[in-house]
Amino acid sequence: MAEVMKISCCWLYAISKYGYPVPVKDIPTALGEMANLGFRYVELEGASEGDNLLQLYEKRQEIKSLCEDLGLQVINFCPVLPELVSLDEAVRQRGYDLFKRAVELANFFQCATIQIDSYTPPLKFIGDQPYKEMLDYGIEFRVEVDPSFRWEEQWQVLVNTIKYCTQEARQADLPLCLEPRVGEIISNTDALLRLMDHVNEETFGAVLDTAHQHAQKEILPLSVEKLGSKIMYLHVADNDGKVNEHLALGEGTVDWEGVFKALKKHHFSGYVAIDVGRLPNMDEAMRRSIAFLKDLLPKLGIAYEI
Repeated sequence: MAEVMKISCCWLYAISKYGYPVPVKDIPTALGEMANLGFRYVELEGASEGDNLLQLYEKRQEIKSLCEDLGLQVINFCPVLPELVSLDEAVRQRGYDLFKRAVELANFFQCATIQIDSYTPPLKFIGDQPYKEMLDYGIEFRVEVDPSFRWEEQWQVLVNTIKYCTQEARQADLPLCLEPRVGEIISNTDALLRLMDHVNEETFGAVLDTAHQHAQKEILPLSVEKLGSKIMYLHVADNDGKVNEHLALGEGTVDWEGVFKALKKHHFSGYVAIDVGRLPNMDEAMRRSIAFLKDLLPKLGIAYEI
C-alpha cells in the first residue's frame, strides 16, 4: 500500500493570532478558522503557564464536540511544560503531574502523537531569552553560566524525564516525540540521536521541524537520513537559513524537493504540519503553503490528504 502524507495545521497558527498561550476562550475561534482554511487535521497545545493546560482540560468535552462539528481531528497534542527539565525536584514533579493530565487529553482527543520540547537550560540570559514570548526569531543570546551548574546533572534529568514521559504515554498507546529547537537543550539532529540512544525506548521519536533545523545550518535531507523511521511527525516552514523565521513554504531557501524525496525513501506516511507563524496575513500564508505542497507532492509521486 502506497504511503499517504497528511497535511495538517500547527498550533503556531493560533498562537500567531491570539498570543501565547492561546486563551482557552479563543480556541473555538482558532479551530473554526483552521476548518475554513480546509484543514481536517490539527494540533492542540496546552501550557503550564497561567494554568492554561488545566483550563483546557476543564473544557475538553466542549472542544472535542466542536471539533466533531467542524470535521476536525486533533492529531497531535503538545503540552508546554518547562517544569519537566527543572533541576528542582519539586518543580519537576509538578511537571510530571501535568504531563499525566496531558496524556489524558491526548488520549481523549484520540491523537496520533504527544509531543514535548527540551526547553531552555537554566542559564542566566543577559538581554533576550529564547522563547520568552514563544515567537522571538533572529535574536542573539548572551549568557552567564552559574558556577554551580553541571551539564551532566541537566543531561541526566532530561534523560530521566524523557524515559518517564515515554512510559506514561505508552500506557495510553501513544508515541512520544520531541522537537529540536534553536536555543534549547536539544537543538539539532545529532543531539536528538544521542538522547534517543540514552533513553532507549522504541516509542520515543522525532519531530523534524524544517525551520528550526534549517536555521541550525542542518542539511535537511541528511537530517531525514539520520533519523529515518524515528521521524514521527513533521513541522514545515521556510526561512533563509540565517534567521529562525517560520515563513510560508517556498519563500525561503529550504530544499523542499530534497526533504520530501528523503522522506519518501524512508516511507514516511505521517502528518505534515504547516508551521508558519508571526506573519502579516496568517490565512494567506497558510493558503500559499497549502498550494505549495499540493503542487510539489504530486510532482514527486507522493500521495497526500488534507
